[in-house]
Amino acid sequence: MRQLQGRLTSPAWSRDDQAGDSGARARLTLGRGWPGRKSQAALAGEASAAVAEVEYPPPAQDPTAAAFFDVDNTLMRGASIYHFARGLAARKMFSPRDLMRLTWGQLSFRVRGTENTDHIDAVRQSALAFVAGHRVADIVALGEEIYDDTMADRIWAGSRELTRRHLAAGQRVWLVTATPVELANILARRLGLTGALGTVAENVQGVYTGRLVGGLLHGEAKAAAIRALAVREGLDLTRCTAYSDSANDLPMLQLVGHPNVVNPDADLLAEARRNGWPVHDFRSGRRVAMIALPVAAGAGAIAGGMAAGFALHRRRAGA
Repeated sequence: MRQLQGRLTSPAWSRDDQAGDSGARARLTLGRGWPGRKSQAALAGEASAAVAEVEYPPPAQDPTAAAFFDVDNTLMRGASIYHFARGLAARKMFSPRDLMRLTWGQLSFRVRGTENTDHIDAVRQSALAFVAGHRVADIVALGEEIYDDTMADRIWAGSRELTRRHLAAGQRVWLVTATPVELANILARRLGLTGALGTVAENVQGVYTGRLVGGLLHGEAKAAAIRALAVREGLDLTRCTAYSDSANDLPMLQLVGHPNVVNPDADLLAEARRNGWPVHDFRSGRRVAMIALPVAAGAGAIAGGMAAGFALHRRRAGA
């Protein structure tokens, strides 16, 4: 991961030059300038755009247009952080007791098929914290393994085809997700996409601190990241397309000229119908689709889904 080299232009950001780690992302800290001027969403968006790297440079046919894809339940069945946590659990990185801490919240999300912003933020904030003390390179290597083991066969074929159509038209395709950017980059690279915007977890000299830079890339923060990336990459947002399954992503969808919904929740479906947005539903059954992961995954899948609870355990243990 490269140093940011001044890509964050606001005086509200500063780079920790003490890190001195050319093989890892520079540590980002909130600076003292402009107190209160920027929201957490704006800071998270700027951080995500600043570290975004182009995995596959696009052809030059349409350089000002791009497509932005949410990941969880839009590109992939279920939550990517869930699959990652499940893979870590299989590698004995934490105990079964840790795995069960957030069972009810996760099951409730899977049965209802809807997102509660406060709940999702709490889960993802804590889930990101479990990497505290681990080397970035080690987590990335595990992410590569876990993608092969538990993620590759969960990509929606229909969504994959949508990404290919944009690439074939010479447009860039970016993932936009609350998932840690290192994992998002793996997904983008494996799918042959341009790159990814994800949540930035702070690291010092290649070791995760357990803190986030700016906050989770969720809701308004996704729109902020896309705006910052558009400036950097010379994109015309009126010519861009965005895809999501959740009403929480309305800021991202309303930012572009061509919003699309994929496997939408009820609120987003209603919004799409009001606005005449294209609707893509790749689920085989409406009720089945409400459950993020198949019931056949059994107790092991439920345990893996509770991996976010490990973060709370680590944070309390380290307090």
